Amino acid sequence: MNTLLDPARGSDTSSVSKPVPSPRRRGSRLPRMGLYALLIAGALEALVPVLWVLSGSLQNTEQLYKGTDPIPHPFEWGNFATAWNEGGFSEYLPNSLLYTTAAVVGILIIASLAGYALARIEFPGRGAVVAAILVIMIIPLPASFIAQYKLLITLGLANTRIGYILVLIAGGLPISILIMRGFFASQPKELEEAAAIDGASLLGTFWRIILPLARPGLIAVAVIQAMQVWNEYLMGLVLFNDSSLMPVQRGLTNFVSAESPQQQILLAASLIAVLPIVVFYAIAQRHIISGLSAGALK
Repeated sequence: MNTLLDPARGSDTSSVSKPVPSPRRRGSRLPRMGLYALLIAGALEALVPVLWVLSGSLQNTEQLYKGTDPIPHPFEWGNFATAWNEGGFSEYLPNSLLYTTAAVVGILIIASLAGYALARIEFPGRGAVVAAILVIMIIPLPASFIAQYKLLITLGLANTRIGYILVLIAGGLPISILIMRGFFASQPKELEEAAAIDGASLLGTFWRIILPLARPGLIAVAVIQAMQVWNEYLMGLVLFNDSSLMPVQRGLTNFVSAESPQQQILLAASLIAVLPIVVFYAIAQRHIISGLSAGALK
């Protein structure tokens, strides 16, 4: 076998074939590009309605119904002022902030305690409790409106903020308890055993060790329930006789009228109603992913 030696280095300089990209590796790029194209198409499909609402909220009635130009000219910024004043958002928006904050805090406290108990404490009927929670999740919320309303009347809490908040907490507990239970179950028991050896009580272990580790799960539950509570309207319509107690979604119904359609004002009011929860979700969205992937749904 003939070899060529480099006279300067004395080494074998026989030609070595360069690696050629295999057809399989080239072909693997096509499915990836197709996946990216599908994701981009899905993102655009979700983004187009939002852009349409934004464009419509800045147009006058004539431009909106013609629908020939997606870019408003001129921008009708007064639509937002009209929506704020005529929709009563100065009254409804603080109501929703109060309801959302109180309900989410209540859900986090109860769901974390119940989830930890179901994950770590052995007691008779624990499986039955989990099964009952799953059954409750299957029942549609509107099916329980009459029973909840009668219960609130019996307790003297009908047409009150406290009664509405309690109903919101009850509606958000089943899924929240299961999420927190799965999160706590995924945590190593050695931490609790070490705390018990050091003399910590069960409640102290939960408060000082387990709960701080559950922060991603707590944030995930908080974001999910905040979105749910903020968008709630039907239960408020059933429970409240006083319009001043209604949540922010009540303001949108002021512009739904067949006699005097104000679609551009309704679109502006919709943006006002969803802006706080969209900002909150944008800030905390990464915590939802980290919280659920850390064990919340295991």
